[in-house]
Amino acid sequence: MDKIIELIEKAEKTHDLKRDEIIELLKDEEHMNELFSAADRVRKKYVGDEVELRGLIEFSNICKRNCMYCGLRRDNSKLKRYRLTEEEIIDFARKAKGYGYQTVVLQSGEDDYYTVSRMKHIVSEIKKLDLAITLSIGEKTFEEYKAYREVNSDRYLIRIETTDKKLYEDLDPGMSHENRKRCLADLKKLGYEVGSGCLVGLPNQTIESLADDILFFKEIDADMLGVGPFIPNEDTPLGNEKKGDFYLSVKVMALIRLLMLDINIPATTAMESLVPEGRSIALKAGANVVMPNVTEGEYRKLYALYPGKICVNDTPGHCRQCISLKISKIGRTVSLTKGFRKKTAKL
Repeated sequence: MDKIIELIEKAEKTHDLKRDEIIELLKDEEHMNELFSAADRVRKKYVGDEVELRGLIEFSNICKRNCMYCGLRRDNSKLKRYRLTEEEIIDFARKAKGYGYQTVVLQSGEDDYYTVSRMKHIVSEIKKLDLAITLSIGEKTFEEYKAYREVNSDRYLIRIETTDKKLYEDLDPGMSHENRKRCLADLKKLGYEVGSGCLVGLPNQTIESLADDILFFKEIDADMLGVGPFIPNEDTPLGNEKKGDFYLSVKVMALIRLLMLDINIPATTAMESLVPEGRSIALKAGANVVMPNVTEGEYRKLYALYPGKICVNDTPGHCRQCISLKISKIGRTVSLTKGFRKKTAKL
């Protein structure tokens, strides 16, 4: 039997692969369909056919960080900046509830305007709507994370982007890889559902380093993992670099599903920004979550992480209908639950 097919079967049966085996599967381009099908079967077995929808509220594009790949970086003077008021954020959450979302993701640049007391007020008011809340607001202290947990924030998303320390610190000037890992450990300790993830196709990133990313995610037992292709933004220092490969991103995602069974994996917007129907392809290769944007008006365009972002001219209501249609087209249904990870006994 073909060695690659044997490796895919091993991953599906044992949910365990060595580093060199992951590298082989990432390099292989002839058995992608078999890999994606195996990941889809594991997804169906452990998380079922329901797709979790999470309404994304992008509430500020102001960021004190200067990451080389991100359109929100501090030194990008071409971006028109905005921040929503507490009332606007709460109102968008109320509308998301009206569209049928059971969970919202509050995401922003690292904007110090949103103090602990402001964020606690926002979270407390949204919790009154009976919504699950994911925060995605960057690196904070243990005490800050604790404060948000005390007002019942459920999940926290902070992507490592790459486990290659040198690459991380080259791309994120003034930031420490150890501190990023400390954040993930603190969040786990405090009982959050922890989300992380990586960018695929960063300049100077290797296949070996992607294999290390996958093993790191398994080691920390992340509850949710988002994988997206690197898309160069012309208003950043990496504007002229080559974009990441869509199918390599899906391979990374499929391998994460094979090794981590029951976690939540979003079909990311960046995937569909590169390839039409990219999210549907991802949903058929192990993903089980979609995060439609419920931010309204021009803010959708201004949260410009990368160019070519889909749906920036849509309304939240249209997005909700559109994604529901895509989900039903591939024979899946929209979940009516808050979508917490249901941990399965590990082999």
